[in-house]
Amino acid sequence: MAEHNEVGKQGEAIAVRHLANKGYKIVTQNWRYGKAEIDIITTFKNQIVIVEVKTRTSLEFENPKEAVTIPKQKRIVTAADAFIQEQNIDLDCRFDIVSVLIKGGKVEVEHIEDAFSPML
Repeated sequence: MAEHNEVGKQGEAIAVRHLANKGYKIVTQNWRYGKAEIDIITTFKNQIVIVEVKTRTSLEFENPKEAVTIPKQKRIVTAADAFIQEQNIDLDCRFDIVSVLIKGGKVEVEHIEDAFSPML
């Protein structure tokens, strides 16, 4: 497996622990709908929370949260809608980003709640 895939898996594991420690209930991970994937689906305070995880080992190119572009957001929203319909979920939905920076043996986690809204 490519190194960036391993870094991504490590970042997702860190994000899951971070969310669980904050009281989020993990519903599923890596849920796919067509070509779109939702990294983590959780529930928290009567909401379904769709979480995109971005992990980096350097800020040389961009901050991890900057990688969640508008086209990426649209794919996430489409997949989230499919999941909500498939599971017949009747909760408010929120889209979060967890940014993980792994650098020099240190880990920095930034959880951005309500990071973006579905495009109408």
